[in-house]
Amino acid sequence: MPAQLIDGNALSAQLRAALKERAAALTARDRPAGLAVIQVGENPASKVYVRNKIKACGEVGIRSYLYEMPTSASADEVLDRIRMLNADPKVHGILVQLPLPAQVDEGKVLETLSPEKDVDGFHVQNMGSLVVGKPGFAPCTPAGCMAMLQHIGLAIPGKEAVVVGRSNIVGKPMALMLLQQSATVTICTSKTVGLAAHTRRADILVVATGKPRMITANMIKPGAVVIDVGINRLPDGKLVGDVDFAGAREVAGWITPVPGGVGPMTITMLLTNTIRSAERELSREVAKKP
Repeated sequence: MPAQLIDGNALSAQLRAALKERAAALTARDRPAGLAVIQVGENPASKVYVRNKIKACGEVGIRSYLYEMPTSASADEVLDRIRMLNADPKVHGILVQLPLPAQVDEGKVLETLSPEKDVDGFHVQNMGSLVVGKPGFAPCTPAGCMAMLQHIGLAIPGKEAVVVGRSNIVGKPMALMLLQQSATVTICTSKTVGLAAHTRRADILVVATGKPRMITANMIKPGAVVIDVGINRLPDGKLVGDVDFAGAREVAGWITPVPGGVGPMTITMLLTNTIRSAERELSREVAKKP
C-alpha cells in the first residue's frame, strides 16, 4: 500500500486560517503585525521567494515592508538598514533574503539583527535558545517539519530519527528539535560512509542535502515517516526532492511530496513567528500600563 501523503499545502491552509484570526485581533487593537523583508541584488530565485512571502503576509493580515537594495549595496548600507528596522516599532519581524552579494558578510548580518525580530530563527541567540531548550524563534523549515509530524499524530519519544544534512538552517536545528521530543537522533551528511545502514534504521527520516533523488527506496525502513526538505530543478525543468519519491512511496508509511510538502510550511512558520513577535510586544505594552 503506498505511503500516505503529508500535504503541506492543506496543513498550511489550516494553520493560516488560525493565524488570520490572530492577525485580525492585533489589527483590531491598532497593533498590526509587521514583517520587513530586505532583498539585496537581482537573484531570480530570491525574487520569487520574496514575492511568495509577501503574498502570504497579505493573505493572513500581516503588513509587509519590502526594501530592495542593489547588488552593489555596501555591507554598511545593509547593516544600517537592519539597525533602522530593529528600532522601528511597527516592524515585528525582519527577514534578510539569502544569498547575499559577496561584499555583505552573512554572519555579520545575522549578528546585527535584533534576536527579538529574527523571525527566521538564525541569530546565534535564538539558535542557542534552541540548544538549551529555552523559548525563542526556531528556524522555520525544521519548525514546519515538526508541525507536520504533530499533524499526523506521530508519537516521537523513543523513535529512531535520522537527519541527512548538517546545515544551520535545517539539519542541526531539526536534530535538536527531535532530540527535545526524546527521539534517538543520528545526524548524517551526503558523505557519510554506509549512509543506507543509518537511513534504514530510521522511523523518522528527514533529508536536506540538495542532491536530487539521492535517497532511494532501498534506503528506507518500511513504514517510516519520510520528510523531504530538498527542492531541486532538473535539466528538463521538473522539480524533485532529495528523495526518489516514486520508489520511496512504495516503502514508507508517510511521505511529503515535492513540491507541496515542506515548502508551504516554511512560509507558514515565518508568519507564525511574526505574529508571535507582535503578540509578545503587545503583551509587554499592556504589562507596562498602570
